[in-house]
Amino acid sequence: MTKNPRLFFWFIVILTIFAIIIDLPKVFTIDIETQNIPLVNRKISIHRTIGGFNPNFFIGPWHVKKDLSFRKGLDLEGGTSITLRADMKDIPSSQRQQALESAQSVIERRVNFFGVSEPIVQTATGNNDYRIIVEIPGVSDVDQAIRLIGTTAQLSFWEEVASGSAQEATPSALPLGITEIFGGNSKKTELTGNDLQQTAVTFDPNTGVPQVQLVFSSEGTKKFSDITRRNINKRVAIVLDNQVIEAPVVRQAITTGDAVISGSFTTDTAKALNIQLNAGALPVPLIVLEQHTIGATLGEESLRKSLFAGFIGLLIIVVFMSIYYGRLGMLASFALVLYTLFLLAIFKLIPVTLTLAGIAGFILSIGMAVDANILIFERMREELRRGRSQTVAIELGFSRAWTSIRDSNVSSIITSLILIYFGTGIVRGFAVTLLIGVLVSMFSAIVVTRTFLRLLYKT
Repeated sequence: MTKNPRLFFWFIVILTIFAIIIDLPKVFTIDIETQNIPLVNRKISIHRTIGGFNPNFFIGPWHVKKDLSFRKGLDLEGGTSITLRADMKDIPSSQRQQALESAQSVIERRVNFFGVSEPIVQTATGNNDYRIIVEIPGVSDVDQAIRLIGTTAQLSFWEEVASGSAQEATPSALPLGITEIFGGNSKKTELTGNDLQQTAVTFDPNTGVPQVQLVFSSEGTKKFSDITRRNINKRVAIVLDNQVIEAPVVRQAITTGDAVISGSFTTDTAKALNIQLNAGALPVPLIVLEQHTIGATLGEESLRKSLFAGFIGLLIIVVFMSIYYGRLGMLASFALVLYTLFLLAIFKLIPVTLTLAGIAGFILSIGMAVDANILIFERMREELRRGRSQTVAIELGFSRAWTSIRDSNVSSIITSLILIYFGTGIVRGFAVTLLIGVLVSMFSAIVVTRTFLRLLYKT
């Protein structure tokens, strides 16, 4: 790093201003509604929120829009918790664990497509019992959540066959409604949901009714073309989860690989079906064992107590550093405040979903940031006792403390990465905030504190 600290000083100033803008909370809302004013003779409503920064602008053809509010986990914001049991009776024993993990992956994709931040989807097994626990922050409608994650979304296409031909399934095992369309002469085609490339919610140009458009893969396009070619002027039934949802008449062979599912859809139901088809079908049926809504009241109280504890801890650190190290300690405390601003801004920008465990990781990283400064100051004291000048002591203190700082922080980073990879839920949330905190603390100690010390002793 250059010996001239001014460039880094102005970089830190700009970074601090940017972090303050990002961290700025919504302070309060003005909500005024006047009565009839005699001179104006009409009502005037003023709704104004002071504070907060959520960019929403255009740069040429690009639209920059981002919500910079803090994302809170289930324990802070509330939401829905659902426990599901996987029905493994038709799955071989050797494949049950793989089926459970596949179901977990499908549920995670569905919830992520729905736009929910940081859902917790974890499995639990024991005594031949296979369960999936799903926690969805911010969603209070339990029935909506169950419809989203619990539907198997098995898509298939059925056609009519000649009378007397062998059926693929017994009448009792046929999809609901298929016998009313084809009688007893139906057959399941080779085209399934596995042949889908993507789906999308569209609207009928004539009626404006929501519908789901299907786009097949190259192999699926060939299968769909063959089906429509041999069923011109006949019906092809579209079956979802063993129930006919539509049975259109094929007017001509379709070779484009596109199809449309229409029917009694609302925008929400069409969107839900689109999510289920895009995320894939569940490999096993799921049974709801337990469901409940978690309120945020307890979370808000816990959050206030955690933040208060963090503030008290930070205050004690500032007092200790200022008394023990004098102006060096006050300078380090100021750098610690900047560190907190930077870290909170990163949490908003990524964004990181905050849980109580995540806040614990954040508070722990503050202590680790102070630890780096203490190592540097003690090295500086050693150099000053050897008769070094202030400037030389600063440079030698940083260079000789760097190896200890590097090794301790690298070990923390490795531990955090292991917890992120193998952990779930609150363990992963703790590890993520700790990892980001450690990285920012290294920047704070090596760049911010060093720059301020150089400027102080240069003056």
